[in-house]
Order: sequence, then structure tokens, then C-alpha cells
Amino acid sequence: MVDTNSAIRLLTMASLGGLLFTVGLRLTWTQLATSLQRCRLGWLLPLNFLLPPVLTLVLARLFHIPAEIVIGMLLLAAAPFAPVVPIFTRMAKGDLALAGALTAMFPVFSAFLAPLVCEASLKFQFGNDSLKFGPWTVLVVLLSTITLPLAAGVAFRHYQSALGKKLLKPLEVISEAAGAISLAFVTVVEFRTILATGWRPLLAMALAGELLFFAGYAIGGSTPAARRVTAFGTGNRNIALALLMALESFSGTPVVAAVVANGLLLIFLGLLHVAFWYYRSSRHRNA
Repeated sequence: MVDTNSAIRLLTMASLGGLLFTVGLRLTWTQLATSLQRCRLGWLLPLNFLLPPVLTLVLARLFHIPAEIVIGMLLLAAAPFAPVVPIFTRMAKGDLALAGALTAMFPVFSAFLAPLVCEASLKFQFGNDSLKFGPWTVLVVLLSTITLPLAAGVAFRHYQSALGKKLLKPLEVISEAAGAISLAFVTVVEFRTILATGWRPLLAMALAGELLFFAGYAIGGSTPAARRVTAFGTGNRNIALALLMALESFSGTPVVAAVVANGLLLIFLGLLHVAFWYYRSSRHRNA
């Protein structure tokens, strides 16, 4: 029998892997390289690794949030550029090449910076840290689940362009359906967990997510399409990475539930932004 956690993991990996592969089918190596040359990486790293934990700690103290919930929020704050960023960017008519390049590259930074940020945040807030793993575990997981599927799609397009074009739409439909099923399944299964988290942590995380979203948009680049990428990357945290850190170091505690509840909230907020920009783009096309 497959337990609930295994079912959630399988659904999520299948949908994200398929979606990232199809994103890769839309891109070339030249587009990715050109996008990286134009991005403001010197601003993006502190924006994604320093501002989120500071903002989260300020809001956590302001809302008097329990310690274990705060830890879960900090783990999310230290995990930027969720693998859904290219999917959200494509639906919101943003710069897909930049989204793909940054999403593929950020796992390398996250593997080494996320544990350091978590340790520093925990020491500052609680006087100690409880992390039990190093960066190499994170690096292997992130590269295999994010960078590899995306790079495989780009490589497939490069060597099998005609077949890639034929497969693109069917694979997108299948992957998006799997993603919708996965999100619905996780929401139903974890609904009590979300309610048990309480309104104060969710409100604090919503405020943090929206402030980070608009900070990413303000700093992200010279064009609206590029700014949408950095807005989604900064506002949507990597739940998979946060869960990995939570399960390794805080298994069986409310920390894991806090990561799930607040992570799902950020996904829903991201979808609201997608809907706004998609509607706005449709109005401009029909005007």
C-alpha cells in the first residue's frame, strides 16, 4: 500500500517533472544564456536569501507566533525560486527564458545558502539550531528534481526539434492535469493541518509573500516580463526544499505542518497573480 505522504510525493514529482520538461521544450540554450546575462543576479541573491528570513522574523514577532510554527516559516523563507516559477511565468506571459534559467541555476545557490540562512535564523531567534544535514543532500535532490528535467527538455528540443513540437501540447495538458490533481489532493489531505496552523501564521506568511512578491517585481529588471519572473521567484518559496529540511531535522513536529500550510498558501497567492496577469494580457490582446 502507498501511504499518503508517498502518494503526495509521487504526484508532485510527476507533475513538476513533466511541467519543467515542457518548459525546456520551449527554450534553447542560447535563450537561457542570454537571459542570464541580462538578469540582476547581484540583487537577486540578497533579495531571495536575506530579506525573506528578516521579514519573516519581524512579522512572526509582530503576530506572536509560536516557536515551532516560526521555524516552519523560516525554512520556507530560506528556500527561494520554487519549481512552479516557470509554469506561473508561462501562464502570466512573463519572460520564460529568464524563468527557466534562474529556476535551473538557483538550486546550486540554495543547496549551500539555504542551510546557512536557516542556521543563522534559528540561532538568532532561538539561540541554537537543529539542522541535521549538509548542502550536498540538498544539491542532489534539487538538481535531480528541478534542473535535470528542465535541462532535459532543452536538450530534447535541440536534438529532436520536430518531435519536441509534437509532444509539447500533449505533455503540457497531462502535466497540468497531474499538477491540478496533486494540488487538490494535498489540499484535501492537509486541510485539517492548514486549519490547525491558525490564522495568525497564515496572515503573517501572506503578508510576507506579498511584500516579497512586490519587492521582486520592483528590483527584477528593466521589462515587465522580466519583473514578473523575479516577482514569482521571490514571492513563491520552494516547498520541496523546505519540507526536506523540516523532515530531516524536525520530523513529527508541528514544523512540518507549518511548512505545508504556509507553502500551500503561497501557491494559491501565486495563482491569484497568474490569473490577474493572464486576464490583463487577454484584455490587451482583445482591445
